[in-house]
Amino acid sequence: MKKLILSFILFTFSCTVHSQTFESLTSGNKSSFRGLSTYKNKVVWVSGSNGVVGKSIDMGKTWEWVSPRGYEKYDFRDIESFSAKEAVIVSAGSPAVILHTKNGGKDWKEVYKNEDPAIFLDGMDFQGKTGYILGDPIDGQFQLLKSKNKGRTWEDVTEGIHLFAEPGEAAFAASGTSLQVIYDWVFIGTGGSYSSLIKRSEKESRLDVQDVPIWSGSASTGIFSIDFLNEREGVVVGGNYSSDKDNSNNILLTKNAGLSWEKPQVPVFGYRSCVKYLTPEILIATGTSGTDVSKDAGQTWENISTASFNVIAISTDRKNIYLAGSEGNVVSLKL
Repeated sequence: MKKLILSFILFTFSCTVHSQTFESLTSGNKSSFRGLSTYKNKVVWVSGSNGVVGKSIDMGKTWEWVSPRGYEKYDFRDIESFSAKEAVIVSAGSPAVILHTKNGGKDWKEVYKNEDPAIFLDGMDFQGKTGYILGDPIDGQFQLLKSKNKGRTWEDVTEGIHLFAEPGEAAFAASGTSLQVIYDWVFIGTGGSYSSLIKRSEKESRLDVQDVPIWSGSASTGIFSIDFLNEREGVVVGGNYSSDKDNSNNILLTKNAGLSWEKPQVPVFGYRSCVKYLTPEILIATGTSGTDVSKDAGQTWENISTASFNVIAISTDRKNIYLAGSEGNVVSLKL
């Protein structure tokens, strides 16, 4: 009887450990993918370096490469999709450009360009038709662009909001997820010499800045990704990308919009550039040193892979999870 019980326990443990599966959807592209977006349940868009942009309308089974002509030297660090036909991409570095397509990537229209040598756009997020793009500080202020029409036109709202940065403070374009639009709030996670959670409510004309005691103090440290379930409950991840297996202090949880922070009982297993809630209980985090899953609202994490990825996207029905990485690869993850 004891042998039977032991065998059952070992079998159950084996099934639990190996229940996650990764399936390669595309690889070998000469691009580092950091932009990843889904539309509803079947459409996936991806973007990255060397001007590469791809689209799938069948959950990644087949791909159409729709890279904009003339932009082969640009690094499109973030992408937002509104359908199988409409999407917007944003580049990092100078000159900064934003391109929009309304015919599935057959044609791209340049809707913004900034040739300031100091410009560096980090990422974007949308709530319905309204979206924002975050840029690193220039003259002590984070740059902020706003669109009210799904990225077809953009307005520089930096001077109207004044997101002041500490010396050496910046944002990261590792996955386009250091910025999140939540209802009428814009949440921003920063890093570098100092890490903070910046919260801006346009409705209330209110700006709050909360200290975040995550690993920071140098140019390679800080918050790289945020995800909030609502205006109060969320998670931030990051660490030190130059020491990506060190997990000293690279994830924090909050239940009061950053007024206080809590470390998980078992943290993620290294530097992480992207984090997403699959459900209020299940979270996924990834980075160059691996991928982790939590099934208890972020309190304990299990490492499920040591493969390198940059970014995560999840379908609307929450059934399909995608990851993309620096070797031109996109995979699906089944939990």
